[in-house]
Amino acid sequence: MNYVYKNVLLPFMRYIILSSIILLIILGSIMCTTTQPATQSGIIELPNGKAFAGAAACQSCHQDIYKDTRHTAHFLTSSLPDAANIKGSFARGRNRFVYNDKMEVVMNRVGNKFYQTGYLNDVSTQREAFGMVIGSGRMGQTYLYWSDNRLFQLPISYFTPIHDWANSPGYSISYIRFNRPVPANCIECHGTYAAAEVLPDKSTVFDKQKIIYGVDCERCHGPGAAHVAYHAAHPADTVPQYIVNTAHLDRQMKLDACALCHSGIRTPLQPAFSYQVGQPLHDYSTEKTAEGELDVHGNQYGLLTSSKCFKLSEMDCSSCHDVHKDEAKNSRLFSQRCMNCHNRKDTCRFRPDNGLVLSDNCIDCHMPAMASAKITFKMEQDKAAIPDLVRTHRVGIYLAETRAFLATQLKTH
Repeated sequence: MNYVYKNVLLPFMRYIILSSIILLIILGSIMCTTTQPATQSGIIELPNGKAFAGAAACQSCHQDIYKDTRHTAHFLTSSLPDAANIKGSFARGRNRFVYNDKMEVVMNRVGNKFYQTGYLNDVSTQREAFGMVIGSGRMGQTYLYWSDNRLFQLPISYFTPIHDWANSPGYSISYIRFNRPVPANCIECHGTYAAAEVLPDKSTVFDKQKIIYGVDCERCHGPGAAHVAYHAAHPADTVPQYIVNTAHLDRQMKLDACALCHSGIRTPLQPAFSYQVGQPLHDYSTEKTAEGELDVHGNQYGLLTSSKCFKLSEMDCSSCHDVHKDEAKNSRLFSQRCMNCHNRKDTCRFRPDNGLVLSDNCIDCHMPAMASAKITFKMEQDKAAIPDLVRTHRVGIYLAETRAFLATQLKTH
Protein backbone atom coordinates (compact mmCIF):
# COMPACT_ATOMS: atom_id res chain seq x y z
CA MET A 1 0.00 0.00 0.00
CA ASN A 2 2.82 2.41 0.90
CA TYR A 3 4.49 1.60 -2.39
CA VAL A 4 1.28 2.40 -4.32
CA TYR A 5 0.81 5.63 -2.35
CA LYS A 6 4.38 6.84 -2.82
CA ASN A 7 4.86 5.79 -6.41
CA VAL A 8 1.37 6.14 -7.93
CA LEU A 9 -1.13 8.16 -5.89
CA LEU A 10 1.24 10.85 -4.62
CA PRO A 11 2.65 11.77 -8.06
CA PHE A 12 -0.89 11.78 -9.45
CA MET A 13 -2.13 14.11 -6.69
CA ARG A 14 0.82 16.44 -7.28
CA TYR A 15 -0.05 16.53 -10.97
CA ILE A 16 -3.68 17.41 -10.20
CA ILE A 17 -2.67 20.20 -7.80
CA LEU A 18 -0.11 21.65 -10.23
CA SER A 19 -2.60 21.52 -13.10
CA SER A 20 -5.20 23.31 -10.98
CA ILE A 21 -2.74 26.09 -10.13
CA ILE A 22 -1.85 26.56 -13.80
CA LEU A 23 -5.55 26.64 -14.74
CA LEU A 24 -6.23 29.32 -12.11
CA ILE A 25 -3.37 31.44 -13.48
CA ILE A 26 -4.76 31.15 -17.00
CA LEU A 27 -8.29 32.04 -15.87
CA GLY A 28 -6.94 34.98 -13.92
CA SER A 29 -5.07 36.22 -16.94
CA ILE A 30 -8.19 36.01 -19.07
CA MET A 31 -10.20 37.93 -16.48
CA CYS A 32 -7.51 40.60 -16.30
CA THR A 33 -7.36 41.08 -20.05
CA THR A 34 -11.13 41.45 -20.26
CA THR A 35 -11.27 44.10 -17.54
CA GLN A 36 -8.13 46.07 -18.48
CA PRO A 37 -7.57 48.06 -21.70
CA ALA A 38 -5.69 46.00 -24.25
CA THR A 39 -2.18 47.12 -25.06
CA GLN A 40 -1.69 49.31 -28.14
CA SER A 41 -0.34 47.05 -30.83
CA GLY A 42 -0.97 47.18 -34.55
CA ILE A 43 0.40 46.10 -37.88
CA ILE A 44 2.77 49.10 -37.98
CA GLU A 45 3.97 51.22 -35.07
CA LEU A 46 4.99 54.83 -35.67
CA PRO A 47 7.92 56.66 -34.03
CA ASN A 48 5.46 58.70 -31.96
CA GLY A 49 4.11 55.54 -30.32
CA LYS A 50 0.84 55.41 -32.21
CA ALA A 51 0.09 52.30 -34.24
CA PHE A 52 -2.06 51.28 -37.17
CA ALA A 53 -4.60 48.55 -36.54
CA GLY A 54 -5.28 47.83 -40.22
CA ALA A 55 -8.58 48.65 -41.92
CA ALA A 56 -9.89 45.12 -41.35
CA ALA A 57 -9.96 45.86 -37.62
CA CYS A 58 -12.67 48.46 -38.29
CA GLN A 59 -15.01 45.91 -39.83
CA SER A 60 -16.56 44.47 -36.67
CA CYS A 61 -18.04 47.82 -35.61
CA HIS A 62 -18.37 49.56 -38.99
CA GLN A 63 -19.30 46.70 -41.29
CA ASP A 64 -21.32 48.62 -43.91
CA ILE A 65 -18.78 51.43 -44.21
CA TYR A 66 -15.96 48.90 -44.44
CA LYS A 67 -17.69 47.04 -47.28
CA ASP A 68 -18.53 50.23 -49.18
CA THR A 69 -15.05 51.70 -49.01
CA ARG A 70 -13.50 48.58 -50.59
CA HIS A 71 -14.91 49.77 -53.93
CA THR A 72 -13.85 53.42 -53.84
CA ALA A 73 -11.11 54.94 -55.96
CA HIS A 74 -9.39 56.07 -52.77
CA PHE A 75 -9.10 52.57 -51.37
CA LEU A 76 -7.95 51.21 -54.75
CA THR A 77 -5.46 53.99 -55.46
CA SER A 78 -2.47 51.73 -54.80
CA SER A 79 -1.98 48.00 -54.53
CA LEU A 80 0.39 45.14 -55.04
CA PRO A 81 0.52 43.92 -58.64
CA ASP A 82 -1.65 41.00 -59.67
CA ALA A 83 -3.84 40.06 -62.62
CA ALA A 84 -6.91 41.66 -61.06
CA ASN A 85 -5.27 44.98 -60.16
CA ILE A 86 -3.34 45.64 -63.40
CA LYS A 87 -5.78 46.92 -66.02
CA GLY A 88 -3.51 46.60 -69.06
CA SER A 89 -3.50 43.46 -71.21
CA PHE A 90 -0.63 40.97 -71.35
CA ALA A 91 -2.17 39.05 -74.24
CA ARG A 92 -0.05 38.66 -77.35
CA GLY A 93 -0.79 41.45 -79.80
CA ARG A 94 -1.98 43.80 -77.05
CA ASN A 95 1.08 43.85 -74.82
CA ARG A 96 3.44 46.12 -76.76
CA PHE A 97 4.03 49.84 -76.85
CA VAL A 98 5.88 50.93 -79.98
CA TYR A 99 7.87 54.17 -79.81
CA ASN A 100 9.18 53.94 -83.38
CA ASP A 101 10.60 51.34 -85.76
CA LYS A 102 13.59 50.81 -83.44
CA MET A 103 12.19 51.04 -79.90
CA GLU A 104 9.39 49.30 -78.05
CA VAL A 105 8.41 48.12 -74.58
CA VAL A 106 6.82 44.71 -74.10
CA MET A 107 4.61 43.84 -71.13
CA ASN A 108 4.64 40.17 -70.21
CA ARG A 109 3.69 37.84 -67.40
CA VAL A 110 5.83 35.03 -66.05
CA GLY A 111 3.96 33.02 -63.45
CA ASN A 112 2.68 35.50 -60.88
CA LYS A 113 5.14 38.23 -61.85
CA PHE A 114 4.66 40.98 -64.41
CA TYR A 115 7.40 42.75 -66.35
CA GLN A 116 8.12 45.65 -68.69
CA THR A 117 11.08 45.10 -71.02
CA GLY A 118 12.61 47.78 -73.21
CA TYR A 119 13.97 46.83 -76.64
CA LEU A 120 16.28 48.72 -78.99
CA ASN A 121 16.68 47.13 -82.42
CA ASP A 122 15.13 43.93 -81.01
CA VAL A 123 17.77 43.75 -78.24
CA SER A 124 16.61 43.88 -74.62
CA THR A 125 17.99 46.96 -72.86
CA GLN A 126 16.28 46.78 -69.45
CA ARG A 127 13.71 44.58 -67.77
CA GLU A 128 11.93 45.45 -64.53
CA ALA A 129 9.13 43.82 -62.57
CA PHE A 130 5.92 45.56 -61.58
CA GLY A 131 6.30 46.31 -57.88
CA MET A 132 3.39 48.63 -57.16
CA VAL A 133 0.20 49.67 -58.96
CA ILE A 134 -0.73 53.35 -58.65
CA GLY A 135 -4.29 54.35 -59.54
CA SER A 136 -7.63 52.59 -59.29
CA GLY A 137 -7.98 52.41 -63.06
CA ARG A 138 -11.00 54.69 -63.17
CA MET A 139 -8.92 57.28 -65.03
CA GLY A 140 -5.74 55.30 -65.56
CA GLN A 141 -2.84 53.60 -63.83
CA THR A 142 0.91 53.94 -63.63
CA TYR A 143 3.33 51.34 -62.31
CA LEU A 144 6.42 51.40 -60.12
CA TYR A 145 9.31 49.00 -59.73
CA TRP A 146 11.73 48.34 -56.90
CA SER A 147 15.48 48.78 -57.13
CA ASP A 148 16.69 47.61 -53.74
CA ASN A 149 14.54 49.77 -51.44
CA ARG A 150 14.00 52.60 -53.92
CA LEU A 151 10.98 53.09 -56.16
CA PHE A 152 11.07 54.12 -59.82
CA GLN A 153 8.35 54.63 -62.41
CA LEU A 154 8.02 52.13 -65.24
CA PRO A 155 7.94 53.65 -68.75
CA ILE A 156 4.47 52.43 -69.71
CA SER A 157 1.18 53.26 -67.99
CA TYR A 158 -2.46 52.44 -68.71
CA PHE A 159 -4.91 55.06 -70.04
CA THR A 160 -8.53 54.12 -69.33
CA PRO A 161 -10.23 56.30 -72.01
CA ILE A 162 -8.57 54.22 -74.74
CA HIS A 163 -8.36 50.99 -72.69
CA ASP A 164 -4.74 50.53 -73.70
CA TRP A 165 -1.13 51.04 -72.71
CA ALA A 166 0.32 54.56 -73.01
CA ASN A 167 3.58 56.36 -72.37
CA SER A 168 3.89 57.21 -68.67
CA PRO A 169 3.26 60.89 -67.80
CA GLY A 170 6.52 62.78 -67.47
CA TYR A 171 8.45 60.44 -69.75
CA SER A 172 9.65 61.31 -73.24
CA ILE A 173 8.09 59.62 -76.25
CA SER A 174 11.47 59.77 -78.01
CA TYR A 175 13.32 57.21 -75.90
CA ILE A 176 12.69 54.56 -73.26
CA ARG A 177 13.34 55.56 -69.65
CA PHE A 178 13.23 53.57 -66.43
CA ASN A 179 15.01 56.10 -64.22
CA ARG A 180 12.36 58.42 -62.79
CA PRO A 181 12.61 58.16 -58.97
CA VAL A 182 9.46 58.19 -56.88
CA PRO A 183 9.65 60.15 -53.59
CA ALA A 184 7.57 59.45 -50.51
CA ASN A 185 5.36 62.47 -51.24
CA CYS A 186 3.91 60.61 -54.22
CA ILE A 187 3.06 57.58 -52.11
CA GLU A 188 1.63 59.92 -49.45
CA CYS A 189 -1.30 60.64 -51.76
CA HIS A 190 -1.70 57.07 -52.97
CA GLY A 191 -1.38 55.18 -49.71
CA THR A 192 -2.22 55.22 -46.03
CA TYR A 193 1.37 54.91 -44.85
CA ALA A 194 4.88 54.13 -46.05
CA ALA A 195 7.94 54.19 -43.83
CA ALA A 196 10.54 56.18 -45.76
CA GLU A 197 13.84 57.95 -45.26
CA VAL A 198 15.41 60.67 -47.40
CA LEU A 199 19.15 60.09 -47.68
CA PRO A 200 21.84 62.81 -47.95
CA ASP A 201 21.88 62.34 -51.74
CA LYS A 202 18.14 63.25 -51.73
CA SER A 203 17.08 59.75 -52.77
CA THR A 204 14.28 58.04 -50.85
CA VAL A 205 14.45 54.54 -49.42
CA PHE A 206 11.37 52.67 -48.22
CA ASP A 207 10.78 49.85 -45.78
CA LYS A 208 8.83 47.36 -47.90
CA GLN A 209 7.43 45.72 -44.77
CA LYS A 210 5.87 48.98 -43.57
CA ILE A 211 3.58 50.06 -46.39
CA ILE A 212 -0.21 50.27 -46.16
CA TYR A 213 -1.61 50.35 -49.68
CA GLY A 214 -4.66 52.38 -50.66
CA VAL A 215 -6.23 55.31 -48.84
CA ASP A 216 -8.21 53.56 -46.13
CA CYS A 217 -9.90 54.36 -42.81
CA GLU A 218 -6.73 55.24 -40.93
CA ARG A 219 -5.54 57.76 -43.52
CA CYS A 220 -8.36 60.10 -42.53
CA HIS A 221 -9.17 58.98 -38.99
CA GLY A 222 -5.60 58.43 -37.82
CA PRO A 223 -3.77 55.32 -36.59
CA GLY A 224 -6.45 53.25 -34.88
CA ALA A 225 -4.77 50.58 -32.75
CA ALA A 226 -5.46 52.42 -29.47
CA HIS A 227 -9.05 53.09 -30.57
CA VAL A 228 -9.67 49.43 -31.42
CA ALA A 229 -8.04 48.22 -28.20
CA TYR A 230 -10.04 50.61 -26.02
CA HIS A 231 -13.44 49.80 -27.51
CA ALA A 232 -12.74 46.07 -27.52
CA ALA A 233 -12.18 46.40 -23.77
CA HIS A 234 -15.09 48.86 -23.27
CA PRO A 235 -17.84 47.77 -25.70
CA ALA A 236 -20.49 49.74 -23.80
CA ASP A 237 -18.71 53.06 -24.37
CA THR A 238 -20.20 54.49 -27.57
CA VAL A 239 -18.20 57.73 -27.49
CA PRO A 240 -15.26 57.31 -29.92
CA GLN A 241 -11.90 57.37 -28.14
CA TYR A 242 -8.36 57.72 -29.56
CA ILE A 243 -9.59 58.42 -33.10
CA VAL A 244 -10.21 61.48 -35.28
CA ASN A 245 -13.94 62.07 -35.71
CA THR A 246 -14.00 64.18 -38.87
CA ALA A 247 -17.60 65.25 -38.23
CA HIS A 248 -16.34 67.36 -35.31
CA LEU A 249 -13.67 69.22 -37.29
CA ASP A 250 -14.17 72.83 -38.32
CA ARG A 251 -14.58 73.72 -41.97
CA GLN A 252 -10.93 74.44 -42.73
CA MET A 253 -9.75 71.29 -40.97
CA LYS A 254 -12.13 69.24 -43.13
CA LEU A 255 -10.89 71.01 -46.24
CA ASP A 256 -7.26 70.48 -45.20
CA ALA A 257 -7.83 66.73 -45.05
CA CYS A 258 -8.67 66.73 -48.76
CA ALA A 259 -6.31 69.55 -49.76
CA LEU A 260 -3.30 67.48 -48.74
CA CYS A 261 -3.67 65.59 -52.02
CA HIS A 262 -6.21 67.61 -53.98
CA SER A 263 -4.57 71.06 -54.09
CA GLY A 264 -1.89 70.39 -56.67
CA ILE A 265 1.81 69.90 -56.08
CA ARG A 266 2.69 71.30 -52.66
CA THR A 267 5.95 72.44 -51.09
CA PRO A 268 6.64 70.10 -48.15
CA LEU A 269 7.71 71.60 -44.84
CA GLN A 270 7.94 68.28 -43.01
CA PRO A 271 8.55 64.66 -44.06
CA ALA A 272 5.86 62.76 -45.93
CA PHE A 273 3.16 61.20 -43.75
CA SER A 274 3.84 63.68 -40.92
CA TYR A 275 0.46 65.35 -41.42
CA GLN A 276 -2.56 63.80 -39.74
CA VAL A 277 -6.14 64.90 -40.23
CA GLY A 278 -7.18 67.44 -37.61
CA GLN A 279 -3.93 69.40 -37.80
CA PRO A 280 -3.39 72.66 -39.74
CA LEU A 281 -2.10 71.64 -43.15
CA HIS A 282 -0.08 74.85 -43.58
CA ASP A 283 2.26 73.60 -40.85
CA TYR A 284 3.22 70.64 -43.04
CA SER A 285 3.10 71.90 -46.62
CA THR A 286 2.18 74.99 -48.60
CA GLU A 287 0.39 75.54 -51.88
CA LYS A 288 2.61 75.99 -54.88
CA THR A 289 0.13 76.93 -57.61
CA ALA A 290 -1.20 80.43 -58.24
CA GLU A 291 -4.96 80.73 -58.80
CA GLY A 292 -4.52 81.52 -62.49
CA GLU A 293 -2.57 78.29 -63.00
CA LEU A 294 -5.05 75.89 -61.39
CA ASP A 295 -5.35 72.62 -63.28
CA VAL A 296 -8.35 70.30 -63.28
CA HIS A 297 -6.09 67.37 -62.42
CA GLY A 298 -5.24 67.23 -58.75
CA ASN A 299 -6.29 70.74 -57.71
CA GLN A 300 -9.94 70.30 -56.89
CA TYR A 301 -9.42 72.29 -53.68
CA GLY A 302 -8.11 75.38 -55.45
CA LEU A 303 -10.85 75.28 -58.05
CA LEU A 304 -13.64 74.73 -55.54
CA THR A 305 -12.51 77.48 -53.19
CA SER A 306 -12.41 79.94 -56.09
CA SER A 307 -16.07 79.18 -56.91
CA LYS A 308 -18.95 81.46 -56.07
CA CYS A 309 -20.81 78.49 -54.57
CA PHE A 310 -18.03 78.00 -52.06
CA LYS A 311 -17.51 81.65 -51.21
CA LEU A 312 -21.21 82.28 -50.52
CA SER A 313 -21.81 79.22 -48.37
CA GLU A 314 -20.30 77.07 -45.65
CA MET A 315 -19.89 74.07 -47.93
CA ASP A 316 -16.89 71.77 -47.84
CA CYS A 317 -15.92 68.69 -49.83
CA SER A 318 -18.22 66.44 -47.79
CA SER A 319 -21.22 68.58 -48.78
CA CYS A 320 -21.12 66.79 -52.12
CA HIS A 321 -18.89 63.73 -51.59
CA ASP A 322 -19.44 60.68 -49.42
CA VAL A 323 -15.90 59.32 -49.30
CA HIS A 324 -17.12 55.98 -47.98
CA LYS A 325 -19.01 55.19 -51.21
CA ASP A 326 -18.21 54.88 -54.90
CA GLU A 327 -20.48 57.58 -56.36
CA ALA A 328 -18.26 58.80 -59.19
CA LYS A 329 -20.69 58.20 -62.07
CA ASN A 330 -23.91 59.11 -60.29
CA SER A 331 -24.64 62.55 -61.76
CA ARG A 332 -28.23 62.49 -60.54
CA LEU A 333 -27.14 61.97 -56.93
CA PHE A 334 -24.63 64.83 -57.09
CA SER A 335 -27.25 67.03 -58.72
CA GLN A 336 -29.69 66.31 -55.90
CA ARG A 337 -27.03 67.60 -53.54
CA CYS A 338 -26.76 70.76 -55.63
CA MET A 339 -30.50 71.23 -55.30
CA ASN A 340 -30.24 71.08 -51.52
CA CYS A 341 -28.93 74.65 -51.77
CA HIS A 342 -30.31 75.86 -55.09
CA ASN A 343 -33.97 76.61 -55.76
CA ARG A 344 -35.38 74.17 -58.31
CA LYS A 345 -37.61 76.74 -60.01
CA ASP A 346 -35.45 79.83 -60.17
CA THR A 347 -31.85 78.67 -60.50
CA CYS A 348 -31.51 77.29 -64.03
CA ARG A 349 -32.37 79.60 -66.94
CA PHE A 350 -32.60 76.87 -69.56
CA ARG A 351 -36.13 75.62 -70.25
CA PRO A 352 -36.01 72.66 -72.68
CA ASP A 353 -39.45 71.86 -74.11
CA ASN A 354 -38.71 68.19 -74.74
CA GLY A 355 -39.20 66.96 -71.19
CA LEU A 356 -35.51 67.00 -70.29
CA VAL A 357 -35.15 67.40 -66.52
CA LEU A 358 -32.03 69.51 -66.05
CA SER A 359 -32.08 69.13 -62.28
CA ASP A 360 -31.10 65.48 -62.86
CA ASN A 361 -27.75 66.65 -64.21
CA CYS A 362 -26.37 69.96 -63.02
CA ILE A 363 -22.86 68.55 -63.30
CA ASP A 364 -22.20 68.39 -67.05
CA CYS A 365 -23.14 72.06 -67.45
CA HIS A 366 -21.63 73.58 -64.32
CA MET A 367 -18.69 71.21 -63.67
CA PRO A 368 -17.80 69.88 -67.13
CA ALA A 369 -14.91 67.57 -67.92
CA MET A 370 -11.98 69.66 -69.15
CA ALA A 371 -8.52 68.94 -70.55
CA SER A 372 -5.66 68.79 -68.08
CA ALA A 373 -2.52 70.75 -68.90
CA LYS A 374 -0.52 68.76 -66.35
CA ILE A 375 -1.35 65.14 -67.19
CA THR A 376 -1.12 63.99 -70.79
CA PHE A 377 -0.67 60.60 -72.40
CA LYS A 378 1.01 59.67 -75.64
CA MET A 379 -0.20 56.72 -77.65
CA GLU A 380 2.30 54.56 -79.48
CA GLN A 381 3.90 56.30 -82.47
CA ASP A 382 1.73 59.39 -81.90
CA LYS A 383 3.53 62.72 -81.80
CA ALA A 384 0.75 64.69 -80.11
CA ALA A 385 -0.06 64.14 -76.45
CA ILE A 386 -3.65 63.44 -75.43
CA PRO A 387 -4.71 65.37 -72.32
CA ASP A 388 -6.47 63.63 -69.50
CA LEU A 389 -10.08 64.83 -69.17
CA VAL A 390 -11.03 65.65 -65.59
CA ARG A 391 -14.20 67.22 -64.25
CA THR A 392 -13.50 70.76 -63.07
CA HIS A 393 -14.36 71.66 -59.49
CA ARG A 394 -14.70 75.36 -60.23
CA VAL A 395 -18.48 75.48 -60.19
CA GLY A 396 -19.65 78.06 -62.71
CA ILE A 397 -21.34 78.86 -66.00
CA TYR A 398 -19.70 77.27 -69.06
CA LEU A 399 -21.74 78.29 -72.09
CA ALA A 400 -19.92 76.25 -74.72
CA GLU A 401 -19.96 73.09 -72.64
CA THR A 402 -23.61 73.67 -71.71
CA ARG A 403 -24.65 74.05 -75.36
CA ALA A 404 -22.74 70.90 -76.27
CA PHE A 405 -24.37 68.97 -73.44
CA LEU A 406 -27.87 70.17 -74.34
CA ALA A 407 -27.34 69.35 -78.01
CA THR A 408 -26.34 65.82 -77.08
CA GLN A 409 -29.29 65.42 -74.74
CA LEU A 410 -31.79 66.77 -77.26
CA LYS A 411 -30.68 64.14 -79.76
CA THR A 412 -31.23 61.33 -77.30
CA HIS A 413 -34.59 62.44 -75.89
